[in-house]
Amino acid sequence: MPLVNLDILLGFVQERKTIAPAFNTTNLETTLAIIEGIDESGYPGIIQIAPTNAKLSDYSYIANIVKQKASKIDTPISLHLDHGKSFEDVKNAVMAGFNSVMIDGASLSFEENIRLTKQAKDFCKCFHIPVEAELGAIKGKEDDNFDETDAKTDPTLVKEFVNRTGCDMLAVSIGNVHGLDEQPQLDFKLLEQIANESPVPLVLHGGSGISTENLVKLRKYNVVKINIASDIRRTFIQTIGTFYEKNHDEYNLIKVLQAAKQSVKDAVYKKTKLLNDSRLLS
Repeated sequence: MPLVNLDILLGFVQERKTIAPAFNTTNLETTLAIIEGIDESGYPGIIQIAPTNAKLSDYSYIANIVKQKASKIDTPISLHLDHGKSFEDVKNAVMAGFNSVMIDGASLSFEENIRLTKQAKDFCKCFHIPVEAELGAIKGKEDDNFDETDAKTDPTLVKEFVNRTGCDMLAVSIGNVHGLDEQPQLDFKLLEQIANESPVPLVLHGGSGISTENLVKLRKYNVVKINIASDIRRTFIQTIGTFYEKNHDEYNLIKVLQAAKQSVKDAVYKKTKLLNDSRLLS
């Protein structure tokens, strides 16, 4: 099946009142594993990459791998740019054939964030590509970037931000964190206030550290997409590390990478099934 526009995929998710998982990739093995895990689950999902990881693979290489693999499966998948920090990031992803983008101006002032987000949205309109924006800074470690800022989303600014930027999805900060170094402390009262103000669906980053119980709750507050990165990366690295610990002279790279790929595929399958569990649909 060809890649699908994220608007279409999220429309399906909203009809079913569930949440789409968005898994971050970096390389060939992780990319294939994510797609295979989503396909095996039978539920739609998102594969995404941030500019920090695209330094290894380049936007076009990842896009070509995803397009080729997606054409051989039956499950709907979208390719998304995660945490684009500049207009150039957005442009590179769109030109490579991504189905949606995120422009992250959360570290900027309110007005600067609006300006950058609107610039990205105006460009993406021509290609019918939905844009995710972020309002409020998310604490934690993302790749080599550590942000100690914990600026939760101000619900009184949400409607103005969405209306002025035209963004299609809004990533929010409610105590969720990037990475696995800190435990998230989700403020569901704040999430409810944001959901009541937002004209567009919500996105939550830092899904790796969120408990199953809280993942189930998120559906009630118009959260349609949740980002999962650290779990996937840790699984990949741990699998490779296990081979090294067992044999410091291990040289069979294909065997090691196949095992790492399988471990990621299993993790993606389990998380996708969880987010589509019948408890979410009740």
